[in-house]
Parts: sequence; C-alpha cells; structure tokens
Amino acid sequence: MSKRIDKSWVVFSSIENHEGNRCVDLFRRPDGTFGFEEFRRDPEDAGAWTPVRYYSAAIYASEDETLRAAAGAVPWFGNSVPGPGARGHS
Repeated sequence: MSKRIDKSWVVFSSIENHEGNRCVDLFRRPDGTFGFEEFRRDPEDAGAWTPVRYYSAAIYASEDETLRAAAGAVPWFGNSVPGPGARGHS
C-alpha cells in the first residue's frame, strides 16, 4: 500500500490501465467520505506502486462522485471507465 493511502482508509476499487503500469485506487475513509489516488509502477522501482499526483486530499460524498472526479482528473482513467456506476476489481 502506498504511503499516500492512510492505513485506516479502505480501498474498494483499484483499476489498472491496459499496460498495467498505472492504476487509480478509490477508497473510503473511516468518517464515511471518499477519495482517490493515481499511481504508476516502473521497472526501476521493483514494481512498487508510486503516487503520481496529490488527489487523495480531496473529499467526496459518494463512490459515484469519486469515480466521476477520478475519470475527469486522470485522462487514461476517464477513457477506461465504461460508464456511471462502473466498478473495477478490488
């Protein structure tokens, strides 16, 4: 788990791009709010996921709102999500 994802947050979906070198984690905080973060995985980092941006500080009220925000903020992710209410693998 990334240093940018607090251990108390529950990742409910982790969606990778087709190349398997980028992912977006959608998570829920203990207070009931939601958020997301984008990561990359490079061979020189021994396959570890590294945060790319600082999206995890933003707060959303629902899973769907979080999914829409991530799709709007992360270009490859927006092209990967089939539609409203879509869920990736966990």
